[in-house]
Amino acid sequence: MSDKPADQFFDAAIDLLTRVRDEEAPAIEAAGTLLADTVASGGRLFAFGAGHSSLAAQDVVYRAGGLALMNLLAVPGVVGVDVVPATLGSALERVDGLASAVLDTSPVRAGDTLVIISLSGRNALPVEMAMNARALGVHVIGVTSVAYAAQTKSRHASGTYLKDHCDLVLDSKISVGDAELTLDSIPAPFAPASTVVTTALLQAVMATAAASLADRGIEPPLLRSGNVDGGHEWNGRVLDEYRDRIFYRR
Repeated sequence: MSDKPADQFFDAAIDLLTRVRDEEAPAIEAAGTLLADTVASGGRLFAFGAGHSSLAAQDVVYRAGGLALMNLLAVPGVVGVDVVPATLGSALERVDGLASAVLDTSPVRAGDTLVIISLSGRNALPVEMAMNARALGVHVIGVTSVAYAAQTKSRHASGTYLKDHCDLVLDSKISVGDAELTLDSIPAPFAPASTVVTTALLQAVMATAAASLADRGIEPPLLRSGNVDGGHEWNGRVLDEYRDRIFYRR
């Protein structure tokens, strides 16, 4: 085994991806099928994540090779690291009632599917987002590290975690603390892999959804790269056809 940190990180990421592929296969299939069911029934698709978990949500929105119907459910202050000081974003994740306010003013409605990404799944925002969405009749797919529920304390008044309020849960297998490497000469663990693993996990779900739609004789509403000839024309057709279910153009 290589002693180079770069090689060790790649090995750790590959091991996690392999575990997710092998152990989460049924959940990936079920999640992709649920997205396809939602599209086929006229529903809309949304993705939400706070802080760095938002990166995985953004990765499946308006993406070449991705489903055009996936919309970002944005919460001001927690979309990536978009506020100063950055610690404010972390604080907002613990605010009670914020999820309810966001859902009440969003286009999300019964019959839609919402993917909620939260590594720890312990903060008030993702927990309440899942609880309130399901109360509205929205299907919820949670993407989280289940290990946190066994090794940390919930920050929601109910004492529950994201995983407790989902129709389907995808376990990213990330260890508590999200750092894959240690060295005697460095006092803290380092090299997080959650973004790599979570984005791959979600792209596997998207691929499953596209194939599931095709199996039903439904052309998946996929976007193409604007950097290939004809890409803009292709996307214009798809975006126009599904304009009533796409909210990132308005």
